[in-house]
Amino acid sequence: MMKKLFLLVIVVLFLASFAKAQPGKTQITKWQYNRNGAVSITWDDGSINQFKIALPILNRLQLPATFFIITGQIPGSQYHGLFIGRPVKDIIRETASIPTNKDNFFERASAAGYLGLIGPLDYHYKAGSLIDAGKPEAAYKAIDECYAKVRNGEFKPGIQHNDEYKDAHGTTWAQIKAYAAQGHEFASHMVTHPRLAALDETNLMYEAQKSRLDVLNHLGLPYTFSAEGPFGTENERAVAYLAKVYPALRNRMPEPWLKEISRSNKDTPGNTNKEYVQYQRGATTKTPLLMMKAWVDTTMNRKDTWLVLTHHGVDGIGWEALPHQELNEYFTYIKNHQDKLWVATFGDVTKYMRERQSAKVQSSLKGNQVTIIINHPLSKVFYNFPLTLKTYVPAGWKNVNVVQGNKKQTTATTTDTKGVYTLYQVLPNGNPVILTGI
Repeated sequence: MMKKLFLLVIVVLFLASFAKAQPGKTQITKWQYNRNGAVSITWDDGSINQFKIALPILNRLQLPATFFIITGQIPGSQYHGLFIGRPVKDIIRETASIPTNKDNFFERASAAGYLGLIGPLDYHYKAGSLIDAGKPEAAYKAIDECYAKVRNGEFKPGIQHNDEYKDAHGTTWAQIKAYAAQGHEFASHMVTHPRLAALDETNLMYEAQKSRLDVLNHLGLPYTFSAEGPFGTENERAVAYLAKVYPALRNRMPEPWLKEISRSNKDTPGNTNKEYVQYQRGATTKTPLLMMKAWVDTTMNRKDTWLVLTHHGVDGIGWEALPHQELNEYFTYIKNHQDKLWVATFGDVTKYMRERQSAKVQSSLKGNQVTIIINHPLSKVFYNFPLTLKTYVPAGWKNVNVVQGNKKQTTATTTDTKGVYTLYQVLPNGNPVILTGI
């Protein structure tokens, strides 16, 4: 009996020692700073109260946000709304004898907002909505109705803009540049906020490329990373075109390791075999604050979830405008849980995940020094975001000197069930990282 007990103790001790992490073992934490989850606060359209009212709240709480802006209406932008194609008179004349079909729909829908009339733009939006909903035949009928009214002279002359475009007036590029310097991401929401699913290739690419060029010219290359197609479109054709222009789209991120839940999807993160979950939620005026806080709670408790919050209007200006009092309470709730949440821009979280998923880490322990090399194959133009490493070190180390090139930092050690470790930030594809115990 004693012999069996002795053998059992030996086995337990062996397994326990085997479970311990060997000094030098290094991994990239799932989220920056080893947080439980990530939160990105995003805004669509760039309506004026986002900057006058919401942005000061975010700055006071030191929370970064991503603003997807409509560039065509900003003073100083080079590119504005434009139809590229045949003369619209020829298109109007043709609609009298040839019904709208899959071959001519996109041209007609693209031209609708540029006929010099008040009203056809509404049909552009209606048709695009139907295409997004997978109802092309209904979209064709809407365009036929539009052009029939055009031919019958039922619309008044004038220039029409959508509500989102009009609500965005009042902010300059100089102001946006100053906001960006405060730590916020600014990204494209196209030139005019169109229904991309209803545009032909030429006009869709004009919206995407020219908006990017104005962002590039006024803010610089780092701000051309992210974009959002208006109305959160998930139309496969439209998203495919956008992906040719922007590395990251809030509409769609087709990584094999990411489960996407769009804001129109009532699903919850649930069970998944994916490494990450992007959990998009969009609060409207009917969304209870308790539900909004529950999204944050879910993110804190799961460890694999990236909560992407989508906001629009503030204090009466913009779509589904939320009162600033509610926003203040909500953002304060997020701030109060920042010990468990990494709050970062849409672009930064995207970069971190992609770098982590593609990076290779090599580490070795020799004497009182750990050497780590970390590299990834992604383009250095955008993918140069710092990663958090977790390295197990000898039990006697209380603090650690971390050196990468000219950058030095001193970190403390802590313990978990596998041993003593330290957390620190490094740049991938840079100099080797040297850890020395103190």
